[in-house]
Amino acid sequence: MLFVERFAATNTIFLFWCLFAPMTAKIVEKLRAAVRDVPDFPKTGIVFKDITPILSDPLLFRASIDLFLERCRGRNIDKIVGIDARGFLFGSAVAYELGIGFVPIRKRGKLPYRTETAKYSLEYGEAEMEMHTDGVTSGERVVLVDDLLATGGTSAAAAVLIRKAGGHLLEAQFLIELEFLRGRKQLEPTPVTSFLKY
Repeated sequence: MLFVERFAATNTIFLFWCLFAPMTAKIVEKLRAAVRDVPDFPKTGIVFKDITPILSDPLLFRASIDLFLERCRGRNIDKIVGIDARGFLFGSAVAYELGIGFVPIRKRGKLPYRTETAKYSLEYGEAEMEMHTDGVTSGERVVLVDDLLATGGTSAAAAVLIRKAGGHLLEAQFLIELEFLRGRKQLEPTPVTSFLKY
């Protein structure tokens, strides 16, 4: 009986994967096609990955949120933490669908209550990110959400803030990852998931 149950469960998972994987691949390709390259923005030599065509298309915007949701559903998560500012767009929608809290991490001076601060490096110096001291409480299980993983500086600072608060960072999730910049190394040992890789 146990063998039959395991066999049935394995076949159900396999069937789900066979049906879902091709659909996900098609969605990812549609999302990739919608990302617009803007050369020399915000400064010369940088190719900016513009996601506003995804945001303005109701089907693509929903599809992008669903990618995050598929990673989160069925897991014991207490909070979604989003990074200023596009991380708010995805993170708050995911938190809403899951019925859990959302916590914003912002640049220094943008949050009104008591905050904890973490520094991160820029090519021209340092900057700071902040999170409210009561945003994440000790022992809460957290997923970090943002639109883009590049060098990993802001994401690493966000991870520091979550851990300072006593949160358990389960995973960092990104719509886009610029793999050649190796930003995920900054987040180690946190597991990293990204959907559109360049």
